[in-house]
Amino acid sequence: MEKNEKIILFQGDSITDGGRMRGKENEWDLNHQMGHGYAFLINSVLGTKYPGENLRFYNRGLSGNRISDLYGRWVEDCLALNPDVLSIMVGINDCGFNLKDGTGSSPERFEKIYQLLLDEAKENNPKIKLVLCEPFTLPSGVRRADYEEWKREVEPLQEKTRILAQRNGAVFVPLQEMFFELLKEREAEYWIWDGVHPTVCGHQMIADQWLKYAEEIWRDI
Repeated sequence: MEKNEKIILFQGDSITDGGRMRGKENEWDLNHQMGHGYAFLINSVLGTKYPGENLRFYNRGLSGNRISDLYGRWVEDCLALNPDVLSIMVGINDCGFNLKDGTGSSPERFEKIYQLLLDEAKENNPKIKLVLCEPFTLPSGVRRADYEEWKREVEPLQEKTRILAQRNGAVFVPLQEMFFELLKEREAEYWIWDGVHPTVCGHQMIADQWLKYAEEIWRDI
């Protein structure tokens, strides 16, 4: 890590992961470290806009992760990187695991573990700036058949994420209503192909929303 680097870390599940290349043995391959999603797009905008600010972007999203999985790798994949800005998107896998076999977190447990993640990040760096992204879903692809069940699962986690952002002085990036509004322009599959994973256009909209709501943070880094 270079002197005076400003670290921006993206954490979450497959939506953040974006097919990134993992493992220290692959860190030489700079083409594939940020994946192909919203984190990559934000990196490209801010890195190009502020080349003299010595910004360093990390993607540590991991496909399939629930909130409890994030906590299990928090020391290595967050605290050890000592980010100046920490962006988290998590929750949809807790919904999926709960519907499948009940192994996701309840809203109360989701909130408790999420708060632990934030507490440890703030203890590690009291000046850290936090961005919490709302989990989301649309009735597209395979999710059309059971969308109402997914909607019932995700709504409490959306509310918990809003509460956590407010409690911790974090930026909250609203995404669900944005995707609902986009349905006026094109069908759900155009934005989120399977009810969970955004298309290229969906990722661009997430990146735009992140840059809009976190503007005060990234203009001050």
